[in-house]
Order: sequence, then structure tokens, then C-alpha cells
Amino acid sequence: MMAKRRKGLSERHKKILAMLESYQAETGYPPSIREIGKKTGISSTSVVNYYLNQLEDEGYIERDRKISRGVRLVKDFSGQLHQAAQTVRGALEDLIRVPVIGRIAAGQPMPVPGSDFPYYDPESGVQIARSLLGPGDKEEDLFALEVQGDSMVDAMVNDGDIVVMKRAQDCRNGEMVAVWLNDRDETTLKYFYKENGGVRLQPANPTMQPIFVDNPRAVQVQGKVVMVIRQMEQAH
Repeated sequence: MMAKRRKGLSERHKKILAMLESYQAETGYPPSIREIGKKTGISSTSVVNYYLNQLEDEGYIERDRKISRGVRLVKDFSGQLHQAAQTVRGALEDLIRVPVIGRIAAGQPMPVPGSDFPYYDPESGVQIARSLLGPGDKEEDLFALEVQGDSMVDAMVNDGDIVVMKRAQDCRNGEMVAVWLNDRDETTLKYFYKENGGVRLQPANPTMQPIFVDNPRAVQVQGKVVMVIRQMEQAH
């Protein structure tokens, strides 16, 4: 006996389609499965996949399951062809994946536990346009970190944001960098300044004090910030 064909779209289907359209319009690329679930109030990624499969069967979206942001909006819930579908398809071809390898404090330095790195799975990676890379930037030199704390808020880096980093061992004064403090076994995200024979790690928050390190060798630069991916507020 054939299964009865579902009539029309449910409110949840429509909510997912609306989220896909608004997210792509704002960021220029599709959301991940987890982001779809978070913005639409679905806690299970398998349930998100269930609804996405139905939308794919009905021709509302296209999916590339080889990448984490492989959902392409084809038409909206009214059935109209989505004008940005071709643009999104072209943008996806230009995307590269950057692994999120851990967290970093934008506040007081914090230890990075060894168990932090395995916590992140492929779905936690972020994708950026290849065209955003600088002339000398290499894809394999990029990594991403989740920000904790608000010491860099005046630099538009908020708690929960993702910073895309380029591996580096040195930097110029005024650059925003991730540094490892050897004498404390701690890491932090700050503006870097060499001065008076030492290092000043400057927050971008007037309510917080800079960190002064007398021995420059105790400050090990891990990478430079090349991009900030904002954490969008959850829709209500």
C-alpha cells in the first residue's frame, strides 16, 4: 500500500524555510544543521534532517551531504522560485571549511583543557568564501576558535562568536591575536603591543585592564584574527 502523500507544508516546514531564507540573505551562505535546529527550536539534528529530507523531496531545497552547509533554498513556502538559489549555489562552490578546534577567552586568560579539542566534531566547523583569503593566505593555515568572554566587545567580538585565525608566530603592534602565556599555561584573545621591553595585551573593553607581561618570551603568538563570524540571536 502506498504511503499517503503529505498535503502542504506544516508550520515547522515553513519556519525552516523562512529561517533558511533570512539566514542566507544575512550571511551569504547556508546555515549548518545545528544552526537550523537552534533557530527553529528543534533540539535533535535527526529531526532537523527528517524535515529537510521532506523539503528536498518536495523540491523546496537541494542538499549536498558532503559538506556541513550543503542546504540550498530552491523555492520559498509559497512555491515561488527563490531568486537567490543560483547565487547561493555559486557561493557554495567558493566555500572552504575551517575547523573549530577549541575555545579562547576574551576576558581573563583561561586554561585550555586537553579534552576541549576532541569536543568539536565536523559539524562544528565553519565555512568561509575562498575569495576572502588574502594573497598569501593558505587554506591549511586557517583554524577557528569559539570566543568566551566580553573583553573584545568594542572590536565587535562578542561572547559566543567564532574567530577565524591564521596561524602565525609573530605579529605587529595593534593586531588582534590568540596568545599562549607560557608561564601561566593559559590562553587569551587580545590586541598585542610590545613596549618597555615587555608585552601589553590590551582588551577592547574600557571596563577591563590590560595584561602586562614583563618577559616577552612568555607570550607565544598562536594566530592572527582574519575574520569574525557573529553568533546570530535565536529567533523567537
